[in-house]
Amino acid sequence: MDTAYPREDPRAPAPRKADGAAHTALAVGAPRPPPRDHLLWSVFSTLYLNLCCLGFLALAYSIKARDQKVAGDLEAARRFGSKAKCYNILATMWALVPPLLLLALVVTGALHLSRLAKDSAAFFSTKFEDSDYD
Repeated sequence: MDTAYPREDPRAPAPRKADGAAHTALAVGAPRPPPRDHLLWSVFSTLYLNLCCLGFLALAYSIKARDQKVAGDLEAARRFGSKAKCYNILATMWALVPPLLLLALVVTGALHLSRLAKDSAAFFSTKFEDSDYD
């Protein structure tokens, strides 16, 4: 079903130019933006040297996406750019989550040790009376 606007009556005669020749006008939708290749993000993911070489995979797909964009195959460029984006997200999560978990473990361990130290300090600071030793 055609939902393009404005609609023209298909039975109406084709418009004529001044010289009498008929012409047809096509309504083209808004052009899609060019596909993104995420090359800069991939370079930073690669330089961080994360485990499993996810940044390197993202860089490879980013270069493929840029090559396809230059060659004019925008659909292949979108596919490769999407894969590069997925690998960049995985590489970023792989780079950020373990240090944050380690930080959380260190903070909770420090809090637990401080509570233990405070309890043991209270135990060792207890003053006894001389009558307690009789």
